[in-house]
Amino acid sequence: MTRTWWIIGAIAIVLIFVVSGINTIPTLDEKVNASWSQVQNEYQRRTDLIPNLVETVKGYANFEKSTLTDVINARANATKVNITPEQLSDPQAMQQFEQAQGALTSSLSRLMVVVEKYPDLKANQNFIALQSQLEGTENRIAVARKDYIATVQDYNIRVRTFPGILWAHIYGAKPKQTFSATEGSDKPPAVKF
Repeated sequence: MTRTWWIIGAIAIVLIFVVSGINTIPTLDEKVNASWSQVQNEYQRRTDLIPNLVETVKGYANFEKSTLTDVINARANATKVNITPEQLSDPQAMQQFEQAQGALTSSLSRLMVVVEKYPDLKANQNFIALQSQLEGTENRIAVARKDYIATVQDYNIRVRTFPGILWAHIYGAKPKQTFSATEGSDKPPAVKF
């Protein structure tokens, strides 16, 4: 009789183990994909705002065309580099994406510095609204990236630790890539007038 209870207990433990973990990896994978979609959504918002910003600045300021050209080119390059959820485990794809977005961020920063030279432009309501939208979008990007990093952390912990590592092996799940700091971001930007 006690042997039967031991067998039933062992089967119950195995069933609890199987049922409790079978959906964890796919659930976390979907959360990572959703977080990544939000990051891309915010980058798209920024990309959509840039033509309006460029046209407003162009209409009010007669400054070096190289800065404006850099913004336009950086935007074009940023829209060329896309990452699908399947590529989130690929460090090279993630690095290319980060470089393209970093170049766009850098050119926008230079544009904002140049704009400081033009008091008429800074006072224009259209420019103020666009600048506010762009600053808000940059904040949204930072929040979306932070949320993505947290979701990837949960996912990576699960696929690298027991018992999740067993489920990850069954599903073929691999750790996902997160963001890293852009090269040179540890130094303050140089502002020259």
